[in-house]
Amino acid sequence: MANPFVWVELHTADAEKAKKFYTDLLGWKLQPMGDMPYTLILGDQGGVGGITASPTQANAKPHWLTYIGVPNLDAATKKAKSLGAAVKEENVPVPGAGRFTIIVDPTGAEVALWENAQR
Repeated sequence: MANPFVWVELHTADAEKAKKFYTDLLGWKLQPMGDMPYTLILGDQGGVGGITASPTQANAKPHWLTYIGVPNLDAATKKAKSLGAAVKEENVPVPGAGRFTIIVDPTGAEVALWENAQR
């Protein structure tokens, strides 16, 4: 599949409650990310997502954000805009991993475009 879903994360103001719920429900293994308000959700092959206590916008409702892999973030963002998407956050770096842009598609759905760091 071209441009696969590559990451998913829960944005919530009550990360501790969410972590307890999902570990009790699904037996998820979680790993804190140092001093960051971020916890990795671990899968059989490594991280598959995360839970963050800091929503990307003030007063945001708790929500799951899906990331779609793209080979060129700038080109994908430009194309999304030309197709009617609105940009919420653009070209956000994740040191050592890559960068992302959060868009809202023409139907109102929010999704992130993800470009891996060049290694």
